Amino acid sequence: MKVTSEHFGTLPDKREALLFTLENGNGITAKITNYGGTVISLEVPDKNKTAADIVLGIPGFNGWLDNASYFNCIVGRTCNRIAGARFSIDGKEILVSANNGEIQLHGGFHGFHHKLWNASTLETENGIGIELSYLSSDGEEGFPGNLLVKARYLLSETNELSLEFFATTDQATPVNLTNHFYFNLAGEGSGSIYDHELTINSDQITETDKNSIPTGQFTQVAGTPFDFTQPKTIGARINSLYKGYDDNFVLRNQSGELALAAVVSEPVSGRILEILTTEPGIQLYTSNWFDGSVEGKCGKPHQKHSAFCLETQHYPDSMNHPEFPDVILRPGEQYYSKTVWRFLNR
Repeated sequence: MKVTSEHFGTLPDKREALLFTLENGNGITAKITNYGGTVISLEVPDKNKTAADIVLGIPGFNGWLDNASYFNCIVGRTCNRIAGARFSIDGKEILVSANNGEIQLHGGFHGFHHKLWNASTLETENGIGIELSYLSSDGEEGFPGNLLVKARYLLSETNELSLEFFATTDQATPVNLTNHFYFNLAGEGSGSIYDHELTINSDQITETDKNSIPTGQFTQVAGTPFDFTQPKTIGARINSLYKGYDDNFVLRNQSGELALAAVVSEPVSGRILEILTTEPGIQLYTSNWFDGSVEGKCGKPHQKHSAFCLETQHYPDSMNHPEFPDVILRPGEQYYSKTVWRFLNR
């Protein structure tokens, strides 16, 4: 196993972004930049030991600087949506930046995916990787408190890519971090994900209004297109929905311990992805708004339903729903989250 680094690009303010390459002995190669903590490519062998890049992306460094679709990046301070771009902590109303109409989406105009993180390589008994750190200052995008965040990517010899988050703050503030992977297990540019077979360990979704904001109610998935309690192809019922899937699934595991959340398999390549997480929710999004206007790394345009995201998270808009798992981090506490992407084939 080895980890190397090289120049990736130069930011407008002349700072250098680095590209780190993680390789294990089984043919898995992950390329990760400290700009946005973004996974630029992820090559994984199929059942015939032929590797393909299974995450979507953008050609060229300047494309990654913009990354309007949040390809494979770290999202924060809070992922997903904040209704009205406002919430209250201890009775004090806080206004944050509204970058998506009247809501905040994925951390605001210049969220964590637009930050150059400090980076260092690491080797542990479980694998090789990089550790990223970023200090989000008080008032950034409207959030209170100085938040120190560390993110640790690790690739193991057992074909697991993991991401751990650690955070501390000097004022109470919401924290809900994730990676916004866009996967196609047949490889970028290979077509739709309709034949990908999906299982999610969830019996409920958080009900949302027309603006995709949670109402505070829960909907049972049984008998609906959201029922992935047994393996179903993503494409089997997608056309019965508006555009496609963009919903938070309430995971059965609410203990905070690492547990299996979802399994996805692709029949032609034989690739299987297992996702384990400590988080209580997972957002299924099926690249509903791609229209061919963005070119992929492979030279082909990204089309509607050409990738799926399974974003591990606390529930959207949790800071405005006391009945949801708490996302408020306070001084003296440490935020911790871990997600593992385990790759198999058959």
